Amino acid sequence: MAKDPRGFLKVKRDKTEYRPVCQRVKDYDLVFDLRSDEKTIDQAVRCMDCGTPFCHWGCPLGNLIPEWNELMARGLWAKAATMLNATNNLPEVTGRICPALCEYSCVLGINDDPITIRENELGIIEHAFREGMIAANPPCERTGKKVAVVGSGPAGLSCAAQLNQAGHIVTVFEKDERIGGIMRFGIPDFKLEKKVLDRRLAIWEREGINFKTGVNVGVDLPAEKLLKEFDAVVLCGGSRQPRDLKVEGRELKGIYFAMEYLTQSNRRVAGEMIPADRLIDAKGKKVVVIGGGDTGSDCVGTANRQGAACVVQIELMSKQPECRTGFQPWPKFPLLLKTTTSHEEGAQRQWQIATKKFGGEEGRVKKLICARVDFSKKDKNNCAIMQEVSGSDFEIEADLVFLALGFVQPERIGLLESLKVAFDQRGNVKTDDKYQTSVRGVFSAGDMRRGQSLIVWAISEGRKAARAVDEYLFGFSSLPVM
Repeated sequence: MAKDPRGFLKVKRDKTEYRPVCQRVKDYDLVFDLRSDEKTIDQAVRCMDCGTPFCHWGCPLGNLIPEWNELMARGLWAKAATMLNATNNLPEVTGRICPALCEYSCVLGINDDPITIRENELGIIEHAFREGMIAANPPCERTGKKVAVVGSGPAGLSCAAQLNQAGHIVTVFEKDERIGGIMRFGIPDFKLEKKVLDRRLAIWEREGINFKTGVNVGVDLPAEKLLKEFDAVVLCGGSRQPRDLKVEGRELKGIYFAMEYLTQSNRRVAGEMIPADRLIDAKGKKVVVIGGGDTGSDCVGTANRQGAACVVQIELMSKQPECRTGFQPWPKFPLLLKTTTSHEEGAQRQWQIATKKFGGEEGRVKKLICARVDFSKKDKNNCAIMQEVSGSDFEIEADLVFLALGFVQPERIGLLESLKVAFDQRGNVKTDDKYQTSVRGVFSAGDMRRGQSLIVWAISEGRKAARAVDEYLFGFSSLPVM
């Protein structure tokens, strides 16, 4: 079946079909409905098969987007799935939670709505799973080389999958009781159902990857023993040290790091019983989320599902524009105002708000004392200077406060300290251009190496580190460069 080369002139972008707010806030099921194959094909027809496809440039994974859109539009699902899996180890995850950098680089987006690349990707992989096209494919031969991957987030799992396909004996160590890292414990089920992870992990286990949970490498397993037992080690532990807000009243009860809250909520959704003295529950409470990013948004959505009385989200920085400005031209990824499904479910959002201190009663937080800030003045380098607006102090009532201020660096206590790896100026693990740390045979990838970033960058890092390890072990590698 031939693809209509003028499809982009005839078919308009199909919006994501989200479940009604009144329904989805009552559960933790996925907030949107998966598209039918017919709709996915219709949207694939919009791809122009550009001579110079900038979507490749925008995607850290270098996904072959026009190619698999072409195959899908012609009904060649199996070939499309093969091409998608060639560059992405977790398309069923990125198809749900990736910010779709590629769509902002779509050539059609210059004067029309861009292709629904992320949903097309999800359509391919879900069709492939449904039709039995995705099956375990263990390597034909083993090299005898043993590689340890520490951390089971997207970087660690992608690295492990690639190294396993190269024939190495790969063991993934995870300090939590289940594999998945932040994908399992940090991202709510209404964005990423955990059965999606389990489905892929079951395939990787059949392919021969060894998963060891409940092992805090550097504590339960000494670094010296790790180096002795494995021919190479890849550190993919993420950037998990949260940024704190050290103001008066920070010690009050009811103030938590966002990831403490999200992790506990995910465990509760999975059926784990949380002791009453450790329970963080927003039911009937006034919730304030400090931080305007995705983690803060996840806190908003979770609090709404727990029955919060109200949710306020405040952000220190200015409100972003809703459309591209002259300073953010195509094909660059623009910093635009992001309104998520969680915001649509109920939240009062405020920008340019600084938290000066917390107020409380009987040891528990009861309010935030805030002030408005201004960024209109510039320094000699034309960088904005934050200034508090005189007389702008105000209060926000709060029973629960979640700090969603990002992460500063990887946790050093334990493995990193015992390995004595070098760190860069930002406090991340320092590597050369081959992802090797200052310790021979020890590599690093993902947020632990580059700092807190996106899932597509983590997968890309894991894949590139795998090739570097393969080259280190044999002097050459047949694994993909991307």
